[in-house]
Amino acid sequence: MKRNAPIALALLASLAFGAGCSDDNPVTPAPQATANLRVLHASPDAPAVDVLVDGQVVAANVPYKAFSQYLSVNAGARNIKVRASANPSLVVIDVSPSLGANTDYTVIARNLVASIEPWLLIDDNSAPAAGQIKLRLVHAAPAAPTVDIFVTGPATDLATVAPTLSDVPYAVASNYLAVPAGTYRVRICPANTLNVAIDSGALTLTAGQIRTAVAVDNTGGGAPLGAVVLPDRN
Repeated sequence: MKRNAPIALALLASLAFGAGCSDDNPVTPAPQATANLRVLHASPDAPAVDVLVDGQVVAANVPYKAFSQYLSVNAGARNIKVRASANPSLVVIDVSPSLGANTDYTVIARNLVASIEPWLLIDDNSAPAAGQIKLRLVHAAPAAPTVDIFVTGPATDLATVAPTLSDVPYAVASNYLAVPAGTYRVRICPANTLNVAIDSGALTLTAGQIRTAVAVDNTGGGAPLGAVVLPDRN
């Protein structure tokens, strides 16, 4: 149920040069430390947006539920802006987080457009143990109440198992869950009920893969709720 609409990515590349190199003693400038950054549009009633890093467009005309691949950017303080594609003067997010070198991040534009805000997640793309996968669960559906999350086999009766995660409020991301490779199904219910609000269907994951499943509202906001599955690794 991944909905990855085409996104125009413009790669940022900058090179810092040392000053005062002499002909007799040439100095090779040290490479700039970088971080990896991707963006998910999860504001259900917001229009398509452009994403800018340090004033340069890195993702253009991004529709709701679409996401970019990882983009290499210089580490350190980076200015990130999100603006309406149809109205570039309308900047809805303007933040300057400090990005660590050799670190992967996901920026989620979350909440209804009147309260839109950035959510910076640090991604753990270190390889899982042999024969395992890693799965992270993110509650980014503003219309959903506190929820229970079940990660089970595709045919498991929810009445026979306890939730994998209980009482998860909006705007919370789980740690990565390490489980054996196989076919899973993620179902999300209002807390203390078995009324399924989000059903991922069967997700077949092979050893070494890492995924982030993000619960989101329907386009425009509210039900029916859904999920976007981000491919963190492999």
